[in-house]
Amino acid sequence: MDNVTARNTIPSMVVDAVRQYRDTAALHVRRDGRYQAITWQELAADIRRMADLLGRNVKPGDRVAQVAENRYEWIVTDLAILHVGAVHVSIHATLSGPQIAYQIRHSGAKWLLVSGRQQAEQLQPHADDLAQCRCVAYDDWPDRGAARPQWELLAALLPANKDEGLLDDVSSRVRPDDLAAILYTSGTTGDPKGVMLTHENLASNASAVSDAYGPTREDLRICSLPLSHIYARTCDLYSWVYSATQLALAESRETVLEDCREIRPTMLNSVPYFYDKLCRHLYAAGHLESPGAIRELLGGRVRVCFSGGAPLPDEVARMFERQDVTMLQGYGLTEASPVISFCRKDDQRIGTVGPPVPGVEVRIAQDGEILTRGPHVMRGYWRDPEATAEVIRDGWLHTGDLGSFDSEGRLIIDGRKKELIVTATGKNIAPTHLEGLISASSLVAQVMVVGDNRKYLAALVVPDWENVQVEVAAGKLPSVSSREMITNPDVRARFRQEIDARLSGLSRHEQIGRFALLKRGFEIERGELTAKLSLRREVIQDNFGNTIETLYRQEADSPAR
Repeated sequence: MDNVTARNTIPSMVVDAVRQYRDTAALHVRRDGRYQAITWQELAADIRRMADLLGRNVKPGDRVAQVAENRYEWIVTDLAILHVGAVHVSIHATLSGPQIAYQIRHSGAKWLLVSGRQQAEQLQPHADDLAQCRCVAYDDWPDRGAARPQWELLAALLPANKDEGLLDDVSSRVRPDDLAAILYTSGTTGDPKGVMLTHENLASNASAVSDAYGPTREDLRICSLPLSHIYARTCDLYSWVYSATQLALAESRETVLEDCREIRPTMLNSVPYFYDKLCRHLYAAGHLESPGAIRELLGGRVRVCFSGGAPLPDEVARMFERQDVTMLQGYGLTEASPVISFCRKDDQRIGTVGPPVPGVEVRIAQDGEILTRGPHVMRGYWRDPEATAEVIRDGWLHTGDLGSFDSEGRLIIDGRKKELIVTATGKNIAPTHLEGLISASSLVAQVMVVGDNRKYLAALVVPDWENVQVEVAAGKLPSVSSREMITNPDVRARFRQEIDARLSGLSRHEQIGRFALLKRGFEIERGELTAKLSLRREVIQDNFGNTIETLYRQEADSPAR
């Protein structure tokens, strides 16, 4: 390209996109009940205004926290923070007040921006923790100034306009090794740690991933994952900026299919839970084997879907293959910005997560742990040198995941090192593998396998009630209430059959001895799932402790003992 800056920081990528495509559509957001397009130039003008406000109040390196759901202002705020050289502390909007207050306090944020009333109200009891912050809300609410902390409304603070040259001027002062973001890992155990990512971390990962799958100028991706999480932030937001294509924000997780029908995306990033739910929906409607059903459900134009954040069940991958929709699975973690490997359209195999991203090194340690090195590896954990030294040794990031390579260099994930179950008989078992097989059943919405220091494995199973009702309607299961359903002998026999069939190819000690059908699913709001919908095992075991103990007070009812 001519006359473009080196694209090794996020601001330089924004400047390039605005220069080349100023009057073309960049973003699509729902306003007044319908999607409306925002051009690159209009986006730049809003970034300039926000950057001017922040630039007068924070210094390079200062932390600015944001607690908001996906919205246009989230993107403007993020890009403005990075343009002035500050550090964005993006906090998941689904967290509780104490969790949010901890991350604000720990990061030492100077500014706090929240969506509005709901977020502000849950932070009111933690006013002392926010004493160092200037507290600003996007949306107004009654009696805004009456409580501690004092809240200001963003619209009243923003300047009317700003000089056209600000983005160029400021972005040129941001260096690749400058800290850009602190993201607190939701974690499956323990307190969250603040992952420090530089501009080089984020820009190198976004550009390498984009170049590897080859977006076109006609591509339009829809973002439904939380931008506060690194998956959407790199693979939707920054990949979109780098490729200067188009991005649409889904109105919410619940409206994704409706949004797809209206905006008709060509690309979609999501987690296995979404794709699995999509297949279950088609199964319940009797359309799972109808040609083109998945593409039609996603708006009719989707050419590629990407899956990450958790293992994709092989059966879901095969269903997309049969439906002729390209599904590319990847692997990564927050500490790696996040992508370490992913499948390519011309080089994919179900059950693998593809070869490493260009420029990224991966090797397998003697104990099977996946190690990675390259420009994507975080600087470390914020204010935690001991934890940093534990995971980064001699430049290699120790991921905590177990894996291997197939004969053609594709990475295979075998489970989490710390999540290995060691039974009372000394058998090492990766629960995620079993959970992936069991959850491939149309009758199972969620599942968690337990059995550490026990004689046999057990499972907490959340039924997919919509598909259970399909079998009721077909006369395969009795028509009883949902409360009776979880203890009904015929229903339990049907689930026993499904579990045993899914695990039939595994060893005796990998079978499920007993299982419980749960009345409710695992929830983010109860702390049982991370933002990327991974199981927080310790929390689930605490919340369902009585159920688990009941399972182990009786002998196993499968051959596994």
